[in-house]
Amino acid sequence: MFKIRRNREKTLFGEYDLATRSEGPVRPKARRMVAALFAALALFAIGAASAEAKYAAIVIDAETGRVLHNVNADTRNYPASLAKMMTLYLFFEAIEDGRLALDHHLNVSSLSARQPASRLGLKKGQSITVERAILALVTKSANDVAAVVAEALAGSQRDFALKMTATARRLGMSRTTFRNPSGLPHRGQLSTARDMATLARSLIRDFPQYYHYFSARSFSYGGRDHLNHNKLLNTYDGADGIKTGYIRASGFNLVASARRGERRLIGVIFGGKSPGARNRLMAKLLDKGFNILNGTAPARKKAVRRTAKKIPRTRPSTARPSTTELWAIQV
Repeated sequence: MFKIRRNREKTLFGEYDLATRSEGPVRPKARRMVAALFAALALFAIGAASAEAKYAAIVIDAETGRVLHNVNADTRNYPASLAKMMTLYLFFEAIEDGRLALDHHLNVSSLSARQPASRLGLKKGQSITVERAILALVTKSANDVAAVVAEALAGSQRDFALKMTATARRLGMSRTTFRNPSGLPHRGQLSTARDMATLARSLIRDFPQYYHYFSARSFSYGGRDHLNHNKLLNTYDGADGIKTGYIRASGFNLVASARRGERRLIGVIFGGKSPGARNRLMAKLLDKGFNILNGTAPARKKAVRRTAKKIPRTRPSTARPSTTELWAIQV
């Protein structure tokens, strides 16, 4: 590992040339290499520290907010690409107040184009329309597009993240802090299942005219079809959104919404072990929620006490009846 000297009047990367190990200004190429190295180390450190993500889940009635299922709903976890739900919330807000239009073109900077995967493959100097950016965020979960949106609305990803956190507070997401628009790993970027359910409910309530984008099953760009990562759209009756997320430190996250008749549920899972296991669990939780709403949830069965059978004995015995003879639990 390189040893970095500090200068009291200079920044960390402005005084010591890691490429030559000599004093003086760092060349742009060396600076980029060092930044990439530290970014990689940060990603590794976060993954290594949280290789086993914390499980959390919640299911709510979208209309009333009533909680139908709750496991660790207030435990703070890494949201991963669920953060893009807030990016989209602010995106929709800008469209509604007239700052943007669906056919408006957003410019791609060199910084946006350099975002790590998952990305759409945008190049510096290109542009992408607002509507295509929405679809790229929903389906491909493109980090380069998230950066483009952030720069268009706030000038930089950092300033946009401040707006994301401020909006989270306004919506009642008290335990959520955003550090970037994409959900890429950052130790300070944390949320909870309850807060993400609140955000999903806010998207559905505040922007019903744009919510249909979350049900897009694919998106074509540059001659390629990008399939939506939310496979519940294809497998669960009534599912119509909204977002998946994954980094190593978070496990497989999912915010899902499904509508049957006039009833809509929102479910959130953090820390799924695999996409398939997460999706199957979400289907079970949503089924349970709809059963509760419809009044068809099976009653919890109680322990039943049985009387031990009397067995004729030829001689007195001091042996005590076993526990299994006295109790039987019907599950």
